[in-house]
Amino acid sequence: MQIPVVRNVLEANEKMAAHVRRQLSGRKILTLNLISSPGAGKTSLLERTLRDLAGEFRMAVIEGDLQTDNDARRVAATGAQAVQINTDGGCHLDSNMILTALDNLELDGLDILFIENVGNLVCPVEFDCGEDAKVALLSVTEGDDKPEKYPLLFNLAKAMVLNKVDLLPHVDFDMDRARAFATKLNKDLRVLEVSCRSGEGLDAWYDWLRKMRAEKKAS
Repeated sequence: MQIPVVRNVLEANEKMAAHVRRQLSGRKILTLNLISSPGAGKTSLLERTLRDLAGEFRMAVIEGDLQTDNDARRVAATGAQAVQINTDGGCHLDSNMILTALDNLELDGLDILFIENVGNLVCPVEFDCGEDAKVALLSVTEGDDKPEKYPLLFNLAKAMVLNKVDLLPHVDFDMDRARAFATKLNKDLRVLEVSCRSGEGLDAWYDWLRKMRAEKKAS
């Protein structure tokens, strides 16, 4: 009796995700779902991105956390639109939450919508939020075998951001090993090595966003 219940939950979410996707795609809004472990640097990456590309794109963020609006406040301080979703213990966002959050955003003229999912490498991957692409974030302060341990995320993601590369001299993290694990799972995965603190590699991340946005606009 358990399996049909799980399937029903996922099927209902997928139907709602399709509705969200139609609503966003109809406006040519590029929607990216950022997924990582807690502390990998999703919010820091968004802060830099929102500030550095503010003159180029109109962007908004839906923030997912168990509690508090700390990250949404950080995002809003950049001048971008931000909506906070508190899951009260839930380990992921879902498409119904995203649909509700969209009612609190000005979508007309929006270029890019970032969904910062709850910090978790398992549950958020299974729930489609209506995004165009998943982006996996991995910090060099984590294990370089994360792609091997959590293969579904890296198999489905269109990009993997290896963050905090400025700390490489101080940690035991093998970049080649992490990249090899991930690209073995997904040969088309774009791997981007960045530091939000030093700015290293961010231009490549921005170029990838520009490419994705151009493809969305032309679709």
